[in-house]
Amino acid sequence: MLKIKQATFITSVADKKNYYKTDKPIIAIAGKSNVGKSSLINMLAGQKKLARTSVTPGRTRLINYFDFGEFILADLPGYGYAKVAKEEKKKWGQLLEDFLSTQKLALLISLVDIRHDPTSDDKMMLNYLYHYAIPFNLVATKADKLGKSKVKPRLKEIATDLRVGVADVIGSSSETGYGKQEILDAIEKAVAVYKEQAKTEQNNQTEE
Repeated sequence: MLKIKQATFITSVADKKNYYKTDKPIIAIAGKSNVGKSSLINMLAGQKKLARTSVTPGRTRLINYFDFGEFILADLPGYGYAKVAKEEKKKWGQLLEDFLSTQKLALLISLVDIRHDPTSDDKMMLNYLYHYAIPFNLVATKADKLGKSKVKPRLKEIATDLRVGVADVIGSSSETGYGKQEILDAIEKAVAVYKEQAKTEQNNQTEE
Protein backbone atom coordinates (compact mmCIF):
# COMPACT_ATOMS: atom_id res chain seq x y z
CA MET A 1 0.00 0.00 0.00
CA LEU A 2 1.43 3.36 -1.07
CA LYS A 3 1.85 5.83 1.78
CA ILE A 4 3.17 9.35 1.35
CA LYS A 5 5.69 9.99 4.11
CA GLN A 6 6.78 13.39 2.94
CA ALA A 7 6.01 15.64 -0.02
CA THR A 8 7.91 18.79 -0.94
CA PHE A 9 7.65 21.52 -3.57
CA ILE A 10 10.44 21.38 -6.17
CA THR A 11 9.98 24.13 -8.76
CA SER A 12 7.61 25.96 -11.13
CA VAL A 13 8.22 26.19 -14.86
CA ALA A 14 6.64 28.37 -17.54
CA ASP A 15 7.97 26.78 -20.73
CA LYS A 16 9.16 23.50 -22.20
CA LYS A 17 12.85 24.45 -21.98
CA ASN A 18 12.66 24.09 -18.21
CA TYR A 19 10.66 20.87 -17.78
CA TYR A 20 11.91 19.07 -14.68
CA LYS A 21 14.14 16.12 -15.53
CA THR A 22 13.96 13.06 -13.28
CA ASP A 23 14.38 9.29 -13.30
CA LYS A 24 11.33 8.95 -11.04
CA PRO A 25 7.88 8.23 -12.51
CA ILE A 26 5.88 11.41 -13.17
CA ILE A 27 2.20 11.61 -12.20
CA ALA A 28 0.46 14.66 -13.70
CA ILE A 29 -2.76 16.30 -12.52
CA ALA A 30 -4.93 18.26 -14.94
CA GLY A 31 -8.34 19.89 -14.78
CA LYS A 32 -10.28 23.05 -15.44
CA SER A 33 -9.74 26.11 -13.28
CA ASN A 34 -11.26 25.88 -9.80
CA VAL A 35 -11.89 22.10 -10.02
CA GLY A 36 -9.84 21.52 -6.87
CA LYS A 37 -6.38 20.48 -8.09
CA SER A 38 -4.45 22.16 -5.27
CA SER A 39 -6.83 20.77 -2.64
CA LEU A 40 -6.44 17.27 -4.07
CA ILE A 41 -2.64 17.55 -4.03
CA ASN A 42 -2.74 18.69 -0.39
CA MET A 43 -5.04 15.77 0.47
CA LEU A 44 -2.71 13.22 -1.17
CA ALA A 45 0.29 14.78 0.61
CA GLY A 46 -1.47 14.89 3.96
CA GLN A 47 -0.59 18.59 4.17
CA LYS A 48 -2.75 21.70 4.19
CA LYS A 49 -0.48 24.15 2.40
CA LEU A 50 1.84 22.20 0.08
CA ALA A 51 -0.03 23.43 -3.01
CA ARG A 52 -1.48 26.91 -2.79
CA THR A 53 -5.23 27.05 -3.21
CA SER A 54 -6.81 30.18 -4.64
CA VAL A 55 -10.32 31.59 -4.65
CA THR A 56 -9.46 33.15 -8.01
CA PRO A 57 -9.85 30.62 -10.85
CA GLY A 58 -7.12 30.52 -13.46
CA ARG A 59 -4.32 31.45 -11.10
CA THR A 60 -2.13 28.42 -11.79
CA ARG A 61 -0.33 29.47 -14.97
CA LEU A 62 2.76 27.35 -14.46
CA ILE A 63 3.59 23.68 -14.18
CA ASN A 64 4.34 23.06 -10.50
CA TYR A 65 6.46 20.04 -9.56
CA PHE A 66 6.35 18.24 -6.21
CA ASP A 67 8.48 15.37 -4.91
CA PHE A 68 6.27 12.68 -3.37
CA GLY A 69 9.10 10.24 -2.67
CA GLU A 70 8.10 7.34 -4.92
CA PHE A 71 7.11 9.69 -7.73
CA ILE A 72 7.16 13.27 -8.96
CA LEU A 73 3.79 15.02 -9.17
CA ALA A 74 3.30 17.66 -11.90
CA ASP A 75 0.41 20.09 -11.37
CA LEU A 76 -0.60 21.39 -14.81
CA PRO A 77 -2.17 24.81 -15.48
CA GLY A 78 -5.94 24.94 -15.08
CA TYR A 79 -7.85 25.29 -18.34
CA GLY A 80 -11.20 26.65 -19.45
CA TYR A 81 -11.39 29.88 -17.44
CA ALA A 82 -13.50 32.28 -19.50
CA LYS A 83 -12.14 35.58 -18.14
CA VAL A 84 -8.58 34.95 -19.32
CA ALA A 85 -7.39 36.83 -22.42
CA LYS A 86 -7.31 34.78 -25.64
CA GLU A 87 -3.54 35.09 -26.02
CA GLU A 88 -2.99 33.89 -22.45
CA LYS A 89 -5.41 30.99 -22.97
CA LYS A 90 -3.60 30.03 -26.18
CA LYS A 91 -0.26 30.11 -24.34
CA TRP A 92 -1.56 27.77 -21.61
CA GLY A 93 -3.03 25.44 -24.21
CA GLN A 94 0.30 25.26 -26.03
CA LEU A 95 2.14 24.58 -22.78
CA LEU A 96 -0.28 21.74 -21.95
CA GLU A 97 -0.01 20.16 -25.39
CA ASP A 98 3.79 20.47 -25.42
CA PHE A 99 3.93 18.79 -22.03
CA LEU A 100 1.58 15.93 -22.96
CA SER A 101 3.29 15.29 -26.29
CA THR A 102 6.87 15.24 -24.99
CA GLN A 103 6.85 14.01 -21.38
CA LYS A 104 6.73 10.32 -20.55
CA LEU A 105 4.06 10.07 -17.85
CA ALA A 106 3.30 7.11 -15.63
CA LEU A 107 -0.26 8.43 -15.18
CA LEU A 108 -2.35 11.54 -15.70
CA ILE A 109 -5.14 12.21 -13.21
CA SER A 110 -7.82 14.23 -14.98
CA LEU A 111 -10.18 16.08 -12.63
CA VAL A 112 -13.83 16.92 -13.23
CA ASP A 113 -16.35 18.49 -10.85
CA ILE A 114 -18.85 15.81 -9.78
CA ARG A 115 -21.65 18.41 -9.60
CA HIS A 116 -21.42 19.41 -13.26
CA ASP A 117 -21.41 17.67 -16.61
CA PRO A 118 -17.93 17.43 -18.19
CA THR A 119 -17.17 20.46 -20.39
CA SER A 120 -15.90 20.50 -23.97
CA ASP A 121 -12.46 21.32 -22.49
CA ASP A 122 -12.64 18.19 -20.30
CA LYS A 123 -13.46 16.11 -23.38
CA MET A 124 -10.63 17.73 -25.32
CA MET A 125 -8.23 16.78 -22.52
CA LEU A 126 -9.32 13.15 -22.84
CA ASN A 127 -8.80 13.34 -26.61
CA TYR A 128 -5.21 14.50 -25.94
CA LEU A 129 -4.69 11.54 -23.59
CA TYR A 130 -5.97 9.03 -26.12
CA HIS A 131 -3.99 10.67 -28.93
CA TYR A 132 -0.70 10.54 -27.02
CA ALA A 133 -1.49 7.13 -25.44
CA ILE A 134 -1.14 8.46 -21.89
CA PRO A 135 -2.49 6.22 -19.09
CA PHE A 136 -5.12 8.09 -17.09
CA ASN A 137 -7.68 7.98 -14.32
CA LEU A 138 -10.58 10.38 -13.94
CA VAL A 139 -11.29 11.85 -10.52
CA ALA A 140 -14.63 13.53 -9.81
CA THR A 141 -13.93 16.11 -7.11
CA LYS A 142 -16.14 17.77 -4.48
CA ALA A 143 -18.16 14.62 -3.73
CA ASP A 144 -18.96 16.02 -0.28
CA LYS A 145 -21.20 18.61 -1.99
CA LEU A 146 -23.63 15.83 -2.96
CA GLY A 147 -25.70 13.53 -0.78
CA LYS A 148 -24.02 10.13 -0.32
CA SER A 149 -26.71 8.31 -2.29
CA LYS A 150 -26.10 10.59 -5.30
CA VAL A 151 -22.34 10.03 -5.65
CA LYS A 152 -22.32 6.65 -7.42
CA PRO A 153 -25.11 7.55 -9.89
CA ARG A 154 -23.19 10.75 -10.78
CA LEU A 155 -19.96 8.80 -11.33
CA LYS A 156 -21.84 6.53 -13.71
CA GLU A 157 -23.30 9.52 -15.59
CA ILE A 158 -19.86 11.13 -15.92
CA ALA A 159 -18.35 7.83 -17.15
CA THR A 160 -21.11 7.53 -19.76
CA ASP A 161 -20.68 11.14 -20.87
CA LEU A 162 -16.91 10.73 -21.27
CA ARG A 163 -17.24 7.22 -22.74
CA VAL A 164 -15.05 5.50 -20.18
CA GLY A 165 -15.65 2.61 -17.80
CA VAL A 166 -17.21 3.40 -14.42
CA ALA A 167 -14.12 1.86 -12.77
CA ASP A 168 -12.02 4.60 -14.43
CA VAL A 169 -13.82 7.37 -12.50
CA ILE A 170 -12.96 7.83 -8.82
CA GLY A 171 -15.15 9.96 -6.57
CA SER A 172 -13.20 12.25 -4.26
CA SER A 173 -13.54 14.90 -1.57
CA SER A 174 -10.58 16.88 -0.28
CA GLU A 175 -12.75 18.00 2.64
CA THR A 176 -13.44 14.50 3.97
CA GLY A 177 -10.59 12.46 2.43
CA TYR A 178 -13.10 10.36 0.49
CA GLY A 179 -11.40 8.60 -2.43
CA LYS A 180 -7.85 9.32 -1.22
CA GLN A 181 -6.79 5.69 -0.86
CA GLU A 182 -8.37 4.74 -4.17
CA ILE A 183 -6.36 7.47 -5.93
CA LEU A 184 -3.17 6.40 -4.16
CA ASP A 185 -3.85 2.79 -5.21
CA ALA A 186 -4.20 3.91 -8.85
CA ILE A 187 -0.93 5.84 -8.56
CA GLU A 188 0.84 2.85 -6.96
CA LYS A 189 -0.30 0.59 -9.80
CA ALA A 190 0.82 3.10 -12.45
CA VAL A 191 4.22 3.57 -10.78
CA ALA A 192 4.77 -0.21 -10.68
CA VAL A 193 3.89 -0.54 -14.40
CA TYR A 194 6.15 2.39 -15.29
CA LYS A 195 9.10 0.92 -13.37
CA GLU A 196 8.61 -2.49 -14.97
CA GLN A 197 8.54 -0.95 -18.45
CA ALA A 198 11.68 1.09 -17.69
CA LYS A 199 13.43 -2.07 -16.48
CA THR A 200 12.45 -3.97 -19.65
CA GLU A 201 13.69 -1.11 -21.87
CA GLN A 202 16.98 -1.02 -19.97
CA ASN A 203 17.46 -4.79 -20.37
CA ASN A 204 16.71 -4.55 -24.10
CA GLN A 205 19.29 -1.79 -24.53
CA THR A 206 21.88 -3.85 -22.62
CA GLU A 207 21.27 -6.86 -24.88
CA GLU A 208 21.72 -4.74 -28.00
